[in-house]
Amino acid sequence: MSTSITTRPAADCRYDVVSLGEVMLRLDPGDRRIRTTRTFDVWEGGGEYNVARGLRRAFGQRAAVVTALADNEVGRLVEDFILTGGVDTQYIQWKDYDGIGRTTRNGLNFTERGFGVRGAVGLSDRGNTAVSQMKPGEFDWDGLFAQGVRWFHTGGIFAALSESTADVAEEAMTAARKHGTVISYDLNYRPSLWKGIGGEARAQEVNKRLASLVDVMIGNEEDFTASLGFEIEGVDENLTDLDTSAFRAMIEQASAAYPNFQAIGTTLRGVKTATVNDWGAIAWSRAEGFAEATHRPAMEIYDRVGGGDSFASGLAYGLMELDTLQQAVEYGAAHAAIAMTTPGDTTTATLAEVKKLAGGGSARVQR
Repeated sequence: MSTSITTRPAADCRYDVVSLGEVMLRLDPGDRRIRTTRTFDVWEGGGEYNVARGLRRAFGQRAAVVTALADNEVGRLVEDFILTGGVDTQYIQWKDYDGIGRTTRNGLNFTERGFGVRGAVGLSDRGNTAVSQMKPGEFDWDGLFAQGVRWFHTGGIFAALSESTADVAEEAMTAARKHGTVISYDLNYRPSLWKGIGGEARAQEVNKRLASLVDVMIGNEEDFTASLGFEIEGVDENLTDLDTSAFRAMIEQASAAYPNFQAIGTTLRGVKTATVNDWGAIAWSRAEGFAEATHRPAMEIYDRVGGGDSFASGLAYGLMELDTLQQAVEYGAAHAAIAMTTPGDTTTATLAEVKKLAGGGSARVQR
């Protein structure tokens, strides 16, 4: 493992990773638009869940998800997708369904990929979902972590779902810390989620509280500014200049403010068009300092949704299994780059593909 993070030995643990978050049904109009399509491709997705699934499918880690679903046909479809992803479903809380979703329902996420000058669009329909109604005291966190869990992941999307979900995240993170589990948290700031419950001020109140329990903090520049209040100067909205000095200064602010942070990872995305982005990443740890991934200018994007989650899973894998922070950030950036070449939130990459790209491999045809 990297000298930046010490995890429990795999032989002593039942799971390598457990995630806490909502798993939604994603409806994708393909090359069309949501407002004009007549058909949708369907699969699952969710910011926190995507990390566990990526670690399972791309990196072969033992994974489980803690979530809640309404017990109806849609919920069972989501379960079937999770099973296909190889993630343990035994910790799903099944909630009674009243027939029309008056009291509880499953979340839907309509996603346009975007193309050229037309940016990607995400439209969530997730009010009053089963997972948003999770409350502290409903789940036996000590019982889960006592079995042995090397890595626990949750984030700002789950924390924003309701008044109670941030408390559930805090309860889970406290138990994870007690049992020696590494805790990662992706800030994943979504203005639409915080809009009706206090906006940035509420986001910062919640995320600053949870940040005190985090070992590995993950996010992009908007996440750190909107969710934690750190400033980044000299960078325009579209990140047309990927000079990393401003990002390093922001990370230094965060590491000084939160001495519990052992590592920080942030992605760099220069948006030229919806389908052409400059792509890179930076990581920092107290043990190793800064490391920058290979910058990939003018990288072609097929579906950018889930790219940050794939970075997080690759970074986590590197910190658990590889020797250096440099390798970890390279694996994170490479995994995300591959994931964004295919449709859907979730990865279809293999460890061999990630290893090849992280080591400088090209897109030359393989025969």
